[in-house]
Amino acid sequence: MIACIDGSRITLAVCDYAAWASRRLDAPLDFLHVLGRSEYPVPADLSGNLGLGSREHLLQELATLDEQRSRVALEQGRLMLDAAKARAVADGVPNPTSRQRHGELVDTLLEFQDEIRLLVMGRQGEQGEQGDSAGEHIGSHLENVVRTLHRPILVIPADYTEPQRILIAFDGSATTRKAVDMVARSPLLRGLHCHVVMVGEDKADSRESLDWARAHLEAAGFDVTAEILPGEVEAALCAYRDLHAIDLIVMGAYGHSRIREFLIGSTTTKLICQSKVPLLLLR
Repeated sequence: MIACIDGSRITLAVCDYAAWASRRLDAPLDFLHVLGRSEYPVPADLSGNLGLGSREHLLQELATLDEQRSRVALEQGRLMLDAAKARAVADGVPNPTSRQRHGELVDTLLEFQDEIRLLVMGRQGEQGEQGDSAGEHIGSHLENVVRTLHRPILVIPADYTEPQRILIAFDGSATTRKAVDMVARSPLLRGLHCHVVMVGEDKADSRESLDWARAHLEAAGFDVTAEILPGEVEAALCAYRDLHAIDLIVMGAYGHSRIREFLIGSTTTKLICQSKVPLLLLR
């Protein structure tokens, strides 16, 4: 599994949730730091943009500054990765590894997609917290990662709380049935109290789908609470989350189900990403 870190305050929570998931899955943990173009400048020919006289002096100074900036960014990233590994070891993860790349985050993750069992990343970096561009890498690219990567993604908030109660957003579709099946088969959430929630009319076919989800999870050893809620998806799920002190929300992020439509490209994306609980997106 891979955990993306960017040096913002949320990096600590990423490390802790990644360590938790690594222990639960008994999977090796690899920390990834991607240097964006603003941190790792591409050499440019500025000679045509500078006036005569001081041109050579300015060109030399610019080249020197870019070189120094790149070295500092690389070293800062290495130190950050070393600190992340040390934190994971303290959290009980044996032999975590790390890698550093420069380029675009989504492109880098696509390169590693085949080896990702679970991707852990913060819902936003420093830019979202402080208006600083240093964390732009994680926060502003989150939606692109969710849309592009075909691997489970754990999107986490700024503070770590070990999950005890999970909510599966379920609508009876093939995509959310797949999500239920993935939860049942994976050791990641096993032993946690599971709430399966549908939003809509309490009809016979909805009850039949919900009973299937309950039975499937109970057969895998989960303690299950299953509910059908009236109202709008967004408001109903969030109210239920708060009422039952849910620690983690599970959603299907594939296909074109009702749940996916309300997650991707809607106001609910912002609402869920600003939540105080992590969101597990299953593909």
